[in-house]
Amino acid sequence: MAQAGVLDRETFSCSICLELLKDPVSLACGHSYCMDCIKTHWDQEDCKQIYSCPQCRRKFTLRPVLLKNTMLADLVEELKKTGLQAAPADHCYAGPEDVACDFCTGRKLKALKSCLVCLASYCEKHLQPHYESPTFKKHKLVEPSKNLQENLCSRHNEVMKIFCRTDQKCICYLCSIDNHKGHKTVSAAAEFAKKQKELMGSRLNIQKRILGVEKDVKVLQQEVEAINGSADKAVEHSEKTFAELIRLIQKTSSDVKQQLRSQQETEVSRVKDLQEKLELDIADLKRRDAELKTLAHYEDHNQFLHDYRSLSALSESTHSSSINIRPLRYFEDVTAAVSEAREKLQDVLRKTWTNISLTETQVDVLLPQPEPKTRADFLRYSRGITLDPNTADTWLLLSDGNRKATYMGQQQSYPRHRDRFTYCHQVLSTESLTGRWYLEVEWRGYDVGVAVAYKNIIRTGDGCGFGYNDKSWALYCNTKSYVFRHNRVDTPVSGPRSSRIGVYLDHSAGVLSFYSVSGTMTLLHRVQTTFTQPLYAGVGLWNKGDTAEFSELK
Repeated sequence: MAQAGVLDRETFSCSICLELLKDPVSLACGHSYCMDCIKTHWDQEDCKQIYSCPQCRRKFTLRPVLLKNTMLADLVEELKKTGLQAAPADHCYAGPEDVACDFCTGRKLKALKSCLVCLASYCEKHLQPHYESPTFKKHKLVEPSKNLQENLCSRHNEVMKIFCRTDQKCICYLCSIDNHKGHKTVSAAAEFAKKQKELMGSRLNIQKRILGVEKDVKVLQQEVEAINGSADKAVEHSEKTFAELIRLIQKTSSDVKQQLRSQQETEVSRVKDLQEKLELDIADLKRRDAELKTLAHYEDHNQFLHDYRSLSALSESTHSSSINIRPLRYFEDVTAAVSEAREKLQDVLRKTWTNISLTETQVDVLLPQPEPKTRADFLRYSRGITLDPNTADTWLLLSDGNRKATYMGQQQSYPRHRDRFTYCHQVLSTESLTGRWYLEVEWRGYDVGVAVAYKNIIRTGDGCGFGYNDKSWALYCNTKSYVFRHNRVDTPVSGPRSSRIGVYLDHSAGVLSFYSVSGTMTLLHRVQTTFTQPLYAGVGLWNKGDTAEFSELK
């Protein structure tokens, strides 16, 4: 019975006001309306002198004479007595924020669709003719819009169906042959399709970037775990080692532990800062994607193009498409130094320990970093280099604050030391190289080698020469040519002759580059590998009078 009552009510409702018929009148087409509703509707059509049925659009040349349909009026009264008359629920009526039906009289219902041809919005009841009548077959229905009148040209009062690419705005046909004559124009539908395609491309790009950044965040989380694990192992090793020598190095043990924990906190903090930044990028990209997603569902060409133009351009990514983490051993240089301290207590406490770098490994090396381009950029990574007398071959003389080495015609009086080279005429630096370093060597003579090497390079025999093993990398310079040597493999190098050689090291990225430095910097040779230990700079001299000096860079 409830269903029958609903059917009865709809049957005897006016399709204009959507309420039960009041003083019902019937038109020749068979549709019935409240007398006041149809009169008001036709009053609006008086200027056209053509009157139509609001439902089927049947036209009447003369305004029909309206007579009350008494039988229909009696039926409505009977329906009222059943108590089944019910007004639409409050949520069906249009509020200030809703699009109202243009055909409802009195209190208006919410519009279900807007028509881009009629430039009007319709509730469910008044929308039915658009679905049922062939007259409206080609009309374009979109989601309810308050901006339908913006589709009309303010100058010609015509629908704007053309897009002027020259002025980037929608125009009507009359505008295209008037103010926009000679401009590049297309249909608004064509421009809509083009911009929709661009929008989808932007969304795909954003989604790819989101996936890439999310992957980077995961890698950074793994890096946090690696830093913590490496730090924990280093702390454990340090504590065990210093426990054996507690009376002599108890204070040093405490200092090392404090440094390790401080560096651990710094490194984790830096990685997490970068991780938080990338998560903010994800949120921003998702917000942008949501905006584009909303715009992608627009069906109103003009509104879409209007809103699309107001979108700001998508900024380029400020970081790499993926984080590249290399297998680093963050604190193994500390572990190695502590082991050395056990064997050389006084020497470690006085000098060696101060050479351990706890500040070189930085989070920024986790991201691919471009090499510096200018000498000024390289000099940002320069630090003082001195030569270690305990490693110098006895045929070499160190001078100028141990920055310069000279090959002499006679042996020097150096004390015996297990770190001294005794076969090859070469010397290593006091400072270990980790992180990013840049240094320059000024050389004179016939044949001079500029190198980097691990500290555990052998010190005697023909295999100890720089480049003659897998623990060193060397560029040999003479007056005629350059040769790069590693693990006994020689690589001829071409480039301008220069008495100054620049060496750039990015330890974490595994990059080692040699430059010819004169008026400009010219790359001579570049190595890409994985360094597993701290490196030390070195020079090798082979002829009497040859010199090599580490320049003081400022």
